[in-house]
Amino acid sequence: MERLADIKVKLEPSVRITAENKCGYCTNSYCCTYVTEELATPRSKLDYEHMLWQVSHEGVEVYKDDEGWWLMISGRCTHLQKDGSCGIYEVRPQICRDHSNDYCEFDAPVENDYDLHFPDYQTLLEYCKKRFKRWERG
Repeated sequence: MERLADIKVKLEPSVRITAENKCGYCTNSYCCTYVTEELATPRSKLDYEHMLWQVSHEGVEVYKDDEGWWLMISGRCTHLQKDGSCGIYEVRPQICRDHSNDYCEFDAPVENDYDLHFPDYQTLLEYCKKRFKRWERG
């Protein structure tokens, strides 16, 4: 999935982007192309084995940031219109209403916020082998 690459903005020099007008300049609506769920902090090999299973699926990644561990699933919202607007804006779910764009994907790539990022099985497996001196799987 492309991150910030699809955001194409042509601004007049006098335009000032604010939280109130920012969404109107974002052409790829990246915040509406994935969902995240918080994960319990993995501690055991079994926890990491479970994460290996998760990242073995297309569009599933795991990352750690300063707030904790997260499962990220790529998937465009079915209500996202071709122009990037929300097709159910007036009745959108509360989680959408609560989403703040004070600092979002428009401002900087999401990848800048990761402490650890596992986009696939191999990346996580390499981490597991370093983290556990005896990473033996049977």
